Amino acid sequence: MSTERDSFLTNGRRRTATWLCVLLALSGAGWIVRDLTVAGQGADLWRHWCGAALRPGGDTVWATSALDPLLVLGAPAAAAAVRRRAPAPAVAAGALGSLAAGTALLRLPVLWTAAARLPVPDDRLLTWTRATAAAQLVVAAVLCAVAAGAVRRRGRPGRPGGRRSDALPEVASSAYGVVHAVPYGADPGPAGRPYKGPAAVAGLLLAAAGLALTAREVHHWVRLGGEAYGRRLTGGTGAVRALLEPPADWQTAVLAVLALAVAAAAFRRAAWARPAAAAVGALLAVHGAVALALAVRAGQFGRLAVLPGGAQLGLAAAALSAAAGPLVLIAAARPGLPPPAADPDEVRAYGSAPGEARPPHAPPPPTILPPGW
Repeated sequence: MSTERDSFLTNGRRRTATWLCVLLALSGAGWIVRDLTVAGQGADLWRHWCGAALRPGGDTVWATSALDPLLVLGAPAAAAAVRRRAPAPAVAAGALGSLAAGTALLRLPVLWTAAARLPVPDDRLLTWTRATAAAQLVVAAVLCAVAAGAVRRRGRPGRPGGRRSDALPEVASSAYGVVHAVPYGADPGPAGRPYKGPAAVAGLLLAAAGLALTAREVHHWVRLGGEAYGRRLTGGTGAVRALLEPPADWQTAVLAVLALAVAAAAFRRAAWARPAAAAVGALLAVHGAVALALAVRAGQFGRLAVLPGGAQLGLAAAALSAAAGPLVLIAAARPGLPPPAADPDEVRAYGSAPGEARPPHAPPPPTILPPGW
């Protein structure tokens, strides 16, 4: 019995995942529309996402950050991958898992930082913020369960853990000596698995960005000490500029963990690494671009030589993230291995007709023919 892992999504799981992705996208889009409504101009919201210290109209506060458009766009992309059914269910499971992981890790600190250091005159706004974060966390947990349940052991057909009924049929023959013709230079593997070149490029870029972000956080931990860094990581110190925005160090640490984890999957050429690399690449690009915009606004590039080592390390990590993110997206967009095709010409059998020639590399027929030969 083979122990190769097979991925599948039943129709019920596909419908559930699709509606949950739509719900996740609508909940995020609603807060973006709210910020557009309270903003003096639409460009003010864009400048806020780029790091400008602006206040919306009236006495209210911003609710979204630059990461929210990514979650809103990522949910329909994951739903499309689920409904497309191609090139492999493992790719759809990877898209769902990436969306769930990103949503959970970026929304979790909102539960305790929604009211921290933000002058919110309306308690209902805080209530809706926490309710949105909690609902999105529940949706992320269900999506993660759907993605995890889409993988099982492949066994013999008709047995527990066996191959699903809608998989490609195995070619069976009652004739003696069935020979499968394997094309020369074929790259065997599950459908959707990335090729070696794009997988290596994505893995190297993600590993470099993840290590740079990790070095930045380690420097903060050494400079501030464990207790102070812990408060900074969880939002206990520093400013949160929007209700749904995670603390800056939390965001950096999460991106570092995700980048290193997906880099390991890319080096292993896992089928789900392609959508995961695309998701992390988009997050890295936005994170690096916002950090560089803040540095330009603060005039740090004009005095780069006299900046402290921590600031220089942060700028280097931001520049590497901004450069690596789009390249990872391009590498992840390359198609993976196609699904295997059941071609009758690839299977040859002999012994079913008298005098039939034996194909090359086939075992000889038995000396004593069994009954019914």
